[in-house]
Amino acid sequence: MKTALALARQVLGTTSPNPAVGAVVVKDRTEVGQGATLPPGQSHAEIGALRQAGAASLGATLYSTLEPCCIYGRTPPCTRAIIEAGIAQVYVAAIDPNPRVSGRGCAELQSAGIEVVVGEEAEHARELYEGFAKHINSGIPFLTAKFAMSLDGKIATRTSDSMWITGPDSRGRVQQMRRESDAVMVGVNTVLADDPQLTARDDVGAAIQRQPLRVIADSRCRTPPGARVLQQPGKTLIATCLDAPQERVSRLRVAGAEVLQLPTLPSGQVDLEALLTELGRRGVVNLLVEGGGTLLGSLFDRKLVDKVYAFIAPVIIGGQRAASPVEGLGAAELAGAWRVARSRMEPVGPDWLVVGYPVLGN
Repeated sequence: MKTALALARQVLGTTSPNPAVGAVVVKDRTEVGQGATLPPGQSHAEIGALRQAGAASLGATLYSTLEPCCIYGRTPPCTRAIIEAGIAQVYVAAIDPNPRVSGRGCAELQSAGIEVVVGEEAEHARELYEGFAKHINSGIPFLTAKFAMSLDGKIATRTSDSMWITGPDSRGRVQQMRRESDAVMVGVNTVLADDPQLTARDDVGAAIQRQPLRVIADSRCRTPPGARVLQQPGKTLIATCLDAPQERVSRLRVAGAEVLQLPTLPSGQVDLEALLTELGRRGVVNLLVEGGGTLLGSLFDRKLVDKVYAFIAPVIIGGQRAASPVEGLGAAELAGAWRVARSRMEPVGPDWLVVGYPVLGN
C-alpha cells in the first residue's frame, strides 16, 4: 500500500476534479502492475495497474489507495474491470467519500466473490483525500492557508523586506505544495509588495508544464498590468468587485488576465464565498492561499480555512509596524481564538513546519 500511496502523491494536482489514486497488482509476492490516475477522461489507477499486469492479474491481489469506482463517469467503472481480470483480493486504504460510490464499490467486489480488506494506511489516505472529500460533497475547494514567519510572528520587516525569511528547504517544500494544488491565491497587497511569479517550479527552478491557476483577490483591480504574475506560463484570474473601475478591468484583460467580477461585501472587499463557489465549479479541488495578512485574516474571519501550513524561521524581526501573517478582525477574546488541532511539527532545514486544522475555541 505504501507504493500505491507514493504513486498517488506523484500525480496530485494533475487529476482534478478526480482524486489522485495509486494502485498496485501483486502476484506471488511480486509487483506485476502499477497505475496512477491519469488526467480527466483517461484511465483510473486500477485500470493502468491491471493493464500492466495483464494475464498475471488472475488470482492476484490489488492494492488501491481509494475504493474502486462502481459508476459510469468519463470512464467505465473500475469494479467491473477488476472482476473481469480475475483479481482474488483487494486492499483499499480509504472508502470513496463520493456519496454515489461510498461503500458500493467494495460491496460489488464482495458480491463477485472477491475478498476486500479496508483500512490499511487509512490515516495517510484520509489526508490524501481530504480535499476531494470536501469538494465532492460541497462543491467548494479545500482551502490550505500557508505562511512563512519569523519566530516572533512577522512576515516582513517594518520596511516590508521579506526576501527571504525561511530557507531554501522551506521554499522547496512550498514549490511541492504548489505542484500538488489546483490553484494558488494571494491578495493584491502581496502582488504590490513582492511582485511574485506564483509559478510552480521543479527542483532546478524551472517552471513546470502544468501550472496551477493563479488567483488574485483584488477588490479594486490594483494589480499592475506589468506585474510578473501576468507574464508567466499558465493562467491568472483576478477576482474583483462588480463596481471596480472599468478602465482598470479593461487594462488587466488586455494584459492577459481573466477578470472575474463578483459581489462586493459591506466591507468593500470582494465576496470570497462567491469566489470559492466559482473556483469549485471550475474543478478546483485543492486551493493553496499564500497570503498576505489581509486576505488570510478575511478567510479566517469568515471561517473558510480548512488547513494551515506555518513555516517558522529561527529569526527575530521585531517592530511594531512589521506585518503579521494573519490580520483581519481577529478574536476579541482568547476563548474565541482559532486552535490548531491534529497538529504536527517537523524540521525543514533550519526552519520548522507546523501543520494542522483550525478549530474555534478550546
